[in-house]
Amino acid sequence: MDIADHLATTLKALRQQRGWSLSRLADETGVSKAMLGQIERHESSPTVATLWKIATGLNVPFTLFIVPQQAGARAVYDPQQQAMVITPLFPYDEALRFDHLSITLAPGAFSESTPHEKGVIEHVVVISGSLELRTEDQWQTITANHGVRFAGDQPHAYRNSRDETVLFHSLIHYA
Repeated sequence: MDIADHLATTLKALRQQRGWSLSRLADETGVSKAMLGQIERHESSPTVATLWKIATGLNVPFTLFIVPQQAGARAVYDPQQQAMVITPLFPYDEALRFDHLSITLAPGAFSESTPHEKGVIEHVVVISGSLELRTEDQWQTITANHGVRFAGDQPHAYRNSRDETVLFHSLIHYA
């Protein structure tokens, strides 16, 4: 099963387990009913920002949608064709309650993240390049070998205004 199939199947299963209609799922996630239906039918691949909204609305980890439980190969989520590529370094760990992701952001790429569920703390460490991060309505530049920790339950955004790809790790600790 490829990632898109896994995502569609997982979304539908989570919705049905809760006994929710597509309308209720739309209300909980802030994603349109039409888009959710297209994702479930594998007619559309959501952007990273949309997938975060869905994960947050369902109160599940992001990697649940992109890493099949029996995955042998490393999953890569790239709906924007290289603008933002997410590769889980460690899939969600129920005991430790974290996702650890490797993320590349192409030159000129921008990604806005809706707030995660209450109590989420995010740690971002830049491996190479220079990342612009917006938290608390303030932009800051993080360079290679530096990191920042912030409340992930607040709006935040990532931007790469440089000519080189930026590589960073994001450790998302769920409350």
